[in-house]
Amino acid sequence: MTEIKDGALQDLLIIDLTRVVAGPFCSSVLGDMGARVIKIEVPKKGDDSRFYGPFVNGESVYFAELNRSKEGITLNLKKPEGKKMFLELIKKADVLLENYRPGVLDRLGLGYDVLKTVNDKLIYAAVSGFGSYGPYSQRPGYDILAQAMGGLMSLTGEKGGQPTRAGNAMADMLAGMNMIIGVLAAVHSRNLTGKGQRVDVSLVDSIVVSLENSFTRYWQTKQLYKRNGNAYAAIAPYDSFKARDGLVIIACGNQSLYEKFCNGVMKKPEMIADIRFVDNVTRVKNMDALKEGIENWTKDYLVKEIVDMALAVGVPAGPVNDLSQVVEDKHIREARDMFPIVHHPVIGDMHVNGAAIKLMDTMPRVTKPAPLLGEDNYKVYSEFLNLSREKIDELKETGII
Repeated sequence: MTEIKDGALQDLLIIDLTRVVAGPFCSSVLGDMGARVIKIEVPKKGDDSRFYGPFVNGESVYFAELNRSKEGITLNLKKPEGKKMFLELIKKADVLLENYRPGVLDRLGLGYDVLKTVNDKLIYAAVSGFGSYGPYSQRPGYDILAQAMGGLMSLTGEKGGQPTRAGNAMADMLAGMNMIIGVLAAVHSRNLTGKGQRVDVSLVDSIVVSLENSFTRYWQTKQLYKRNGNAYAAIAPYDSFKARDGLVIIACGNQSLYEKFCNGVMKKPEMIADIRFVDNVTRVKNMDALKEGIENWTKDYLVKEIVDMALAVGVPAGPVNDLSQVVEDKHIREARDMFPIVHHPVIGDMHVNGAAIKLMDTMPRVTKPAPLLGEDNYKVYSEFLNLSREKIDELKETGII
C-alpha cells in the first residue's frame, strides 16, 4: 500500500474565492488536509476580514486564523483580461469555492454553466445565507440572521429571557463544515462518474439541520420550546449546577447514570425513589425541582471535587471552562494539539485552531501561514499561466492583479 505523506487531499487543486468566515474556514480545513488551495482576492483590498481585529503589526489575526494552509493571489474578475486568466486557472482546478450572493458570478460571465464548459470535472461549491434557490435566495445573509431565522436563537437563553445568539459564528462554522462534506462527496461522485457538479450550502439550512430533535419534538407536540438556560428538553439531569466556586456540568444520559449519581456521588438514594424523579420522563417534567435538589448538594462542593467524584463512578461531568482554561487544558492543547503555533511573516508566532478531524495515517496539519495580499502572484501565475515576471508586473500596474 502506498504511504501518503503530504495529506489525504494532496491531489486536489482548489481555487478559493470565499471571504470572511464560512468559506475560508472550509478551504483552510481542506488545505490542512493537504489540498493545494489558491485564494483569490480583490487587488489592493483583499478579503473583508483583513480589516477585522485584533491586529498585530498591522495584520489581522482574525484573517490569519481562517486563511492558513493557502497560497494567495490577487485578480480583478471584472476586467476582461482578469476573466481570461481566471478561466485558465479553472481549466486546471478540481474545485472552486465561492460565497458571493447567488448570481454574482453568473452576471460576471463566470457562473457554473460557463465554467463547466471549460472544465466539466470542476466541482463548484457555493455557500450563501439562504442558498442558490428559493424565495430568500437573493437576500444578504449573515451568521446572526441564520441563527435567528433558522430557530437557534429561539432555543438559546436563560429561562424567561430573550432569544440569544450563540457566542460564536455558529451558522458560519456549521455551513463551512457542510461545505467540506459536500465537496468531498462531490469528489467521490466524480470518481464514479467522471463529472463535476454544483454543491449548494446555506447558512440557514445548516442551522435548521443542527437543531436535531428540537424539530422532531415540535412536529409531534406542536408546542414551542421554552428557553431553559443550560437544561436539555429531552434528558434530566443534563444541565449546569451551582458549586461553591462556579458551575459544574452533570450529564446523566440514562437511568443507570442517574442512579449512579444519586447513590455513588450524592449519597441520596431517596432521589431515585421520589415519585417526581423515578424515570427520565418524570424528571424532565419536574426539572426545576430536580435541579433544586441537586444544587442543595452541589453548593457545598468545589467544581473539581464534584467532577472527580462523578467520574470515579462513571458519571459524565465536567467544568464550564472559560477560554483561558480551555487553552491551558493539557488534553485539548497538548494531547489533541488543538492550538498549534504557526509563524506568520508579519504577525510572528501565533496560535491557530487545530484540526478537529484526526486522520490517523494522514494527520491534517497547517501547511503554511495565511498569505499576505498577493503574496503568491509571481509563483502561481508563472506556474499555471506561464507568465513572465515582467508580464506579472505589467498586470499589477494595470490593476488586473
